[in-house]
Amino acid sequence: MSVETAARAKAAPSVDLSVWLPRIEAVVIPVAALLTGLATFSVFLLLLGKSPAEYFSLVYKAAFGTAFSWQNTLSRVPPLLFAGLCVALPARLGLVVIGGEGAIALGGLAAAVTGVWLASVIAGPIGLIGMALAGAMVGGLWIGLVGTMRIKRGVNETIASLLMAYIAIALMNHLVEGVFRDPSSLNKPSTAPLPETLRVGDMPIGIDVHWGLGFGVIACILCWVLVDRTTLGFAARIAGDNIRAAQVQGLPVAKLVIGFTALGGAMAGLAGFFEVAAIHGSANASLVVGYGYTGILVAFLARHNPLVIIPVAVLLAGFEASSGLIQRRMDLPDATILVMQGFVFVTLLLSETLYGRLKIFHPELWAPER
Repeated sequence: MSVETAARAKAAPSVDLSVWLPRIEAVVIPVAALLTGLATFSVFLLLLGKSPAEYFSLVYKAAFGTAFSWQNTLSRVPPLLFAGLCVALPARLGLVVIGGEGAIALGGLAAAVTGVWLASVIAGPIGLIGMALAGAMVGGLWIGLVGTMRIKRGVNETIASLLMAYIAIALMNHLVEGVFRDPSSLNKPSTAPLPETLRVGDMPIGIDVHWGLGFGVIACILCWVLVDRTTLGFAARIAGDNIRAAQVQGLPVAKLVIGFTALGGAMAGLAGFFEVAAIHGSANASLVVGYGYTGILVAFLARHNPLVIIPVAVLLAGFEASSGLIQRRMDLPDATILVMQGFVFVTLLLSETLYGRLKIFHPELWAPER
């Protein structure tokens, strides 16, 4: 080797393992947890006398096998994107908020009622913006109350958000079946139907998927910029790591907690808006189908990273889209998909104990104890 070659080799930058290994860990552990959960579920299928290979083959075929499958899957993605953000944003402050289902229900109701009111006044894009703002504001206020109770009274945000979800769903049902009920909705109580001028159309991508998908992806990107590329997001991460240290440094912890929970609730409220304006055309019991609870799994599997929420939401939407085919072909209830998600969620929670303990990802653990 010449002197010049040796100098170039010496000057070449070396790979900083201390930077890359934690990033690899953040990918490997959730993926391993997902595969472990699916493997455990396979044992469950074997105990039922069913073939795991046939099951997962049907899941793939129903979720991603054809253009129609992709359409069915992608149509379920938008509410999961927004519901995942409802969990992921407060999680940056160390908060576990699981009440997105209630914010979706109330946000959808607020959007529907606003749309009916605006129908005789204004329509088109401005009317849709008004509906979206109404849904986001109601969702933000509802989940923002969780952050307020956490700061002002020390109420556990997990329990508070779950209980408020039950209250929100009951309140939505009461209003839909009462003061806001359309008299013509006999079998299924609903609000008055929205006019076509206040409906969200499909994206021009070759398959019938409404604009909620595009806006959901944009929301994930903007939230990633907020939490990873701004001083506000940096302050939130500091508060999430050590709230007392953040207070000592003079950070506005109370405003951060209330603001991020309200922003998460606004995301869930937008999910309700798109469900009403693009899918149902009115607010009714169909708003409560479990998207808020699936969003918990989406956020945890994505490690609360808004960008990773996008592929994870597509994967779980594919799981849900396959329930009908599984029921017909394998004579299994459609709730089997929920059982599979439960296995994945449990293994994912267990995998949280592995972070920072695996020597392969943390060279500082290789040194023998003295």
